[in-house]
Amino acid sequence: MSSAPTILINGKTCKVKPGELLIEAINRAIADSGAALPQVCYHPRLGPIQTCDTCMVEIDGKLARACGTTAAEGMHVLTASPLADAAQREAFDRILGNHLLYCTVCDNNNGNCTVHNTTALLGVEHQTIPYKPKPYAVDMSNPFYRYDPDQCILCGRCVEACQNVQVNETLSIGWELDHPRVLWDGGAPIGESSCVSCGHCVTVCPCNALMEKPMLQHAGYFTGLPKQALNNMIDVVKGIEPELGYGAILQVSEIESAMREDRIKKTKTVCTYCGVGCSFDIWTQESKTERHILKVEPAHGAANGISTCIKGKFGWEYVNSQERLTKPLIREGNEFREATWDEVLTLVASKFTEIKTTYGPDALSFISSSKCTNEESYLMQKLARAVVGTNNMDNCSRYCQAPATTGLFRTVGYGGDAGSIEDIEKAGLVLIIGSNTAESHPVLATRVKRSHKLRGQKLIVADLREHEMARRADVFLHPNPGTDLLWLSAITRYILDNGLAKTEFLKQWVNGTDTYWKSLDSFTLEMASERCGIAVETLKQVAHMIAEADGVCVLWAMGVTQHSMGSDTSTAISNLLLATGNYMRPGAGAYPLRGHNNVQGASDHGAMPNYFPGYQKVDDPEIRAKFEKAWGVPLPPKPGLDNHLMIDAIHEGKLKSMYLFGEEMSLVDSNANYVADALAKLDFFVVQEIFFSETCRFADVILPASPSLEKEGTFTSTERRIQRLYQVFEPLGESRPDWKIIQEIANRLGANWNYQHPSEIYEEIAPLTPLMAGVTYERLEGYKTLQWPVAADGSDQPLLYTKEFAFPDGKARFYPVAWSEPTDQPDEEYDLHLNNGRLLEHFHEGNMTYRTEGIREKTPCAFVEVSPSLAGERGIQSGSWVQLTSRYGKVRVQTLVTDRVHDHELYMPMNSMDDMDEAVNRLTSSHTDTATHTPAYKETSVHMKVLASTTAAPAKSPLPKTNSRFGHPTPQRGVEVERKWKRADYRMPGQELVQIKTAGN
Repeated sequence: MSSAPTILINGKTCKVKPGELLIEAINRAIADSGAALPQVCYHPRLGPIQTCDTCMVEIDGKLARACGTTAAEGMHVLTASPLADAAQREAFDRILGNHLLYCTVCDNNNGNCTVHNTTALLGVEHQTIPYKPKPYAVDMSNPFYRYDPDQCILCGRCVEACQNVQVNETLSIGWELDHPRVLWDGGAPIGESSCVSCGHCVTVCPCNALMEKPMLQHAGYFTGLPKQALNNMIDVVKGIEPELGYGAILQVSEIESAMREDRIKKTKTVCTYCGVGCSFDIWTQESKTERHILKVEPAHGAANGISTCIKGKFGWEYVNSQERLTKPLIREGNEFREATWDEVLTLVASKFTEIKTTYGPDALSFISSSKCTNEESYLMQKLARAVVGTNNMDNCSRYCQAPATTGLFRTVGYGGDAGSIEDIEKAGLVLIIGSNTAESHPVLATRVKRSHKLRGQKLIVADLREHEMARRADVFLHPNPGTDLLWLSAITRYILDNGLAKTEFLKQWVNGTDTYWKSLDSFTLEMASERCGIAVETLKQVAHMIAEADGVCVLWAMGVTQHSMGSDTSTAISNLLLATGNYMRPGAGAYPLRGHNNVQGASDHGAMPNYFPGYQKVDDPEIRAKFEKAWGVPLPPKPGLDNHLMIDAIHEGKLKSMYLFGEEMSLVDSNANYVADALAKLDFFVVQEIFFSETCRFADVILPASPSLEKEGTFTSTERRIQRLYQVFEPLGESRPDWKIIQEIANRLGANWNYQHPSEIYEEIAPLTPLMAGVTYERLEGYKTLQWPVAADGSDQPLLYTKEFAFPDGKARFYPVAWSEPTDQPDEEYDLHLNNGRLLEHFHEGNMTYRTEGIREKTPCAFVEVSPSLAGERGIQSGSWVQLTSRYGKVRVQTLVTDRVHDHELYMPMNSMDDMDEAVNRLTSSHTDTATHTPAYKETSVHMKVLASTTAAPAKSPLPKTNSRFGHPTPQRGVEVERKWKRADYRMPGQELVQIKTAGN
């Protein structure tokens, strides 16, 4: 700041940052005085919008908007001069003409309404411009929020958030209308527009025009009154306003707002869905009969800021579902009966002991949850190793991200993202491979969409489906299924052959260049073009774009990892990044997108057959001795079975028991029929869940667990970010947090654990785990986060490899890979390729999301996507029923005809909850990635039989017209305030002195 520009603000010298908006400098400069500059449309997460004009200031004798002005050397700024004050008041008077102040009976009277607070700030007693209703009805068509045009002040925050933060580009303002209003898709009902219910617009609304429906009639002491009574109260308030003024009225509303603090609880938590790691406050109300979630309010999250998706913002109804498991259950024949905790824990301990005594500890197995906390995964693996004596321990990263971790272990040394989500946004080019990012990781996708739209970031997408990110891409590659390794290796060779590689970087930081280069001999562009179905010129274009970009981030997910070559393709990605020097710098690197909220953390904390916490090998004598000393017991020396091998071992009669928590294994594992047969053979199967899942059908004991809102702990997101979550509710019924249940079982088996809080568990983890050495709950207090590795002094590494790579010599390694044919390829009988994955609205099979009514309304059932050409060939329309048959099973499902898929390729989402729905994994095989045993879910061939209709009625689409993909977005560069300024009835405030009456007038 020593060389920063200097300006005068109200006569005081203030240094400003180069390029800083004047409003930010003013806010910083006058905050200590207790003063504030009015600012209704400005939001620091949105930037200048310039619609409200309330931040007018006097600069060198002239009026200007502080939010639209860059601070420059020598400016003389006055924030409260007569000229500025009059302009601010005139601007705000126009706002009050659009908004009916009825704060006391408003659901948004919670101390954070910008309109209310600005009325108080300016001391407004009476408005000069009378309130004028707009000729539009309230729009209640979205299941999660409503829009009231009569309360809308046309600030444009919602539009800016939709257009330039979420970049869904649904909202605009009809500035040319006689009565301007916010529009969805240019004028459609919200519920039939392209709105994805991300909630950005509601979060940034400065008043009550946009409101979450659960807030309505719940938030305030009077807001639950019948509508007519509320209207009468509003009429009374407006009737006395001319005599009393707003001051007295606001005093009453502020008393009522303060009273709400006693009944509204605000608790910070971390989202329980995907791996982005969004954090936010959850607003709740509780009574003796009800636990009510008012809203989710994002603001301070390191990963998301003001951003959420439909699931994180609105997908929480499952927590209070009547279908929650609230009592332990024991199987008796084909039925389950309720049991006491003492009875069920005694039974579990007895059976585990019996099986261990009879068959040995390796006859038992343990599977941890990627949706539960780090502390719970740590205790589960400690139970397996230190109490039972087996390394048969795994988690669901085996189903998705283990190949990506392996590829990074091979080449750069750490199995995590090279940097942060911020780096993805900074990159000159983003390459997305096998990831439907906008639906699977929507908040992260907004960073890419924003940078691509506003900053000129280049985007290349390689995928089988033409989803949203593919349609936004500068280059969209549609390779033949399972061939990503070929084109990646071919363009890497082209870059090396043609002098496009970063040779100085390679000389200094990478081992094995010559050997690797030679291994690429067979990977010519011509061979890749022929096998992948991508033109040579397109491959050359991609190679040059990557080589010439100022920083490249590669994002990949299950479209890469769930192949028989998942580890090798992930390795090829990292090899390409090394060849182009895209490590050791901001805005570059490898970013495998973790699918679940804590899939990274479950592996980090030892829920794997071959690693203790922190990826310390179980077969390393020194490491094992360290854990033996800490835990006070001898530990098994050999790696155990992973979850894929466990299924085979059950069929072979070697594995007799399994303890699984928080995973829908019977639907999520590949070749579900084979898996189900295995689970049915177990001598004793313990499932710990929050609902009676499909997997529970095979259990002998079911233990009722608590979801994230009912416990404390930590999650680790896809960017290696460790965050605390805090308890919102008490556990429902007799359910318990998973860590407490695991501890009870361990103690029944002879352990002497006495953890009173998850923080005590982490106090044990940190000294044993160099990656987490400095992690403490104090350092994670509130919204503070740490990104591993965390040194003992608490310093972390948001960007990896700034000084060296994670190998003994500090250098990365090229790792040669070879090509092999995908498994389960189409033939004459099984002639169609079946892809699978997620939908925006649902999380995997839908155990949680189907229990949110609004989500179920948007996406009620499973379906299979069919291309228009295949539909024409087979006589199919959306809604037609088909039977899909693979070499491993069959399902009956409805079709959705869409150009997202091409030719003879199909796509079937994972969600499957209704009786008529059947899980896609009944069709997938037991083939796996050879290095990690990750199932080759994406290598599935099927036969499709069109089923005759049983009714004369036309087929009904499985996706209703209210689903966002049927909408028609209206992209524009933000709110386009210039269109407002062109209106005949607009003039800049301050051109005439207009005084709003205040208390002193």
